[in-house]
Amino acid sequence: MRIRPDQLVLASRSPRRRLLLREAGIEARVIDPNLDDGLIAASTSVAPEEWVAALAYLKARAGAEQLPPGSLVLGADTVVVKDSRIIGQPRDESHAREIIHALRNTDHEVVTGVAIISADQRLIFSDAAHVIVGDIPDASIESYLASGQWRGKAGAYNLAERQQAGWPIVVTGDPTSVMGLPMQRLREIFQLKPIGAAAS
Repeated sequence: MRIRPDQLVLASRSPRRRLLLREAGIEARVIDPNLDDGLIAASTSVAPEEWVAALAYLKARAGAEQLPPGSLVLGADTVVVKDSRIIGQPRDESHAREIIHALRNTDHEVVTGVAIISADQRLIFSDAAHVIVGDIPDASIESYLASGQWRGKAGAYNLAERQQAGWPIVVTGDPTSVMGLPMQRLREIFQLKPIGAAAS
């Protein structure tokens, strides 16, 4: 697939995804796909990897419909998977509390789907990471819930924010997949230098 990152349009409302691309040296144009995946109920008959890939494609397609033909559009979607159950974004504070308590002192998977499409090209994939969450004090959870930072986040948390806040979270796999875009895989696709690689 011929992909030029300088032509990329990110179909996402997520500032974290835009930041991840920027940190990789990709200044993508950003548009709102105007697709509320929170209104789409996850299917129990579809594997999480297939589900997020399908949603990522829907977002990319919705974004592409707003752009001139031939535009290169990236859509993405992230879910938490706990005990084979897909957990998306919390509906409200009570739901966020329920999710965080369910994730505390246990492990889960985070799966991110990515779709990159143009008029004549299509690349769709998913990436998963394993996450272990330790014992988070009740007071810390309540303070976090009161802050409203859980809004719009799969599993009610953002990895970088919560680790910076001192929450005991350990990731096996690509941490950026947990944050919303699997940048290790995207660096390969865009033929970018790995982080820390010396300039030639």
